[in-house]
Amino acid sequence: MWVPQRAWNPIPMELAATIQRIERAAGALATQSVARMDEELSWFRELPADQRSMVMLVAQAGVGSFVNWLRGEGRNPAVSDEVFDAAPVELARSISLQHTVALVRVMIEVVEEQVPQLAEPGEEAELATAVMRFSREVAFAAARVYARAAESRGAWDARLQALLVDGLLRGDDGDELAGRAAALGWGDATPVSVTVGRSPGGEAAAILHGIHRATRRMGVDVLAGVHDDRLILVLGGAPEPLEVAGHLTGQFGDGPVVVGPVTASLSEAGASARAAMSGYRAAGAWPDAPRPVSAGQLLAERALAGDTDARRILRIDVFGALERAGGALLATVDNFIATGGVLEGTARALFVHPNTIRYRMRRVAEVTGFSPFDPHEAFTLRVALAIGRLDPASDVIR
Repeated sequence: MWVPQRAWNPIPMELAATIQRIERAAGALATQSVARMDEELSWFRELPADQRSMVMLVAQAGVGSFVNWLRGEGRNPAVSDEVFDAAPVELARSISLQHTVALVRVMIEVVEEQVPQLAEPGEEAELATAVMRFSREVAFAAARVYARAAESRGAWDARLQALLVDGLLRGDDGDELAGRAAALGWGDATPVSVTVGRSPGGEAAAILHGIHRATRRMGVDVLAGVHDDRLILVLGGAPEPLEVAGHLTGQFGDGPVVVGPVTASLSEAGASARAAMSGYRAAGAWPDAPRPVSAGQLLAERALAGDTDARRILRIDVFGALERAGGALLATVDNFIATGGVLEGTARALFVHPNTIRYRMRRVAEVTGFSPFDPHEAFTLRVALAIGRLDPASDVIR
């Protein structure tokens, strides 16, 4: 298929004498350019000596590339990235794209000022036009170099984050995890929680870029990893992680998004990760679960799926809390569930007024965190009562 080419006017061969002049002045042009950078750019003066020497190499390469470009006679009008081959990786890591543009601008200004001395008589206009076109091509070359560096860095960061999240799920040493996180710019923000959902698919680096951009606007630190078809986020500095996850649901694929409990630090976040992963696996048992949903709301489903941590929480913090509260709360919940959540029926079974049942149900919600008036929370209470009676009583009352 024919693709239209960009219009290009070749440099006339009459510039051959001018090109020779530029070749002879190459070293002086590079030296003048670096001297001008030192004079005009305060941040350039603060660079270490090795980085300043890299800039000198790039300046010399730039003049050489300009000569080669002029000799191309339009056959290869685009400037290759050889201008930055002297130290592309080091420059991209130590000097920002904005600063690189400033360096190129200074170099071009120096060459433009020297056009009357560099050009053969009568060729000044052609050389000035060539400098303008070359500066545009150098700008494109710089953009390509930094774009490749950003892509490489993004892919590398994605791999590091995936390894860190994998270590968190395995329960690796907390200090080791903190060290890896620091290398990724983690600010040790607290509290920390883990969110799990389905990956939207596509390149991991692109997925993570979208997540980092979204969390940065919310002032939340994040580490993320794609594991098989799951996207796992470690959120730092989010006191209400369920609310933050609500703003991030668009970053996940279809299916449940489960938020683990908050922990005091990254080294303790393994517990949040285990709860979130367990909730993600068990969420299918609650088709109408909200999105996102907390792992705590899925305690019953997790316990039925074999999660021993969820079983322990239901036994101690729900069933045990009802026993410790006294006041016939446990018997009232039993009867309320048995009557299908009918206040009057429960009141008749216990020979009390319906208002007494209402009061006791409010107390149940206070001591357990689950309201018998909510259908799903009533189901969680029912599972907790069954587990509490099946497991040893010594584990319940503490």
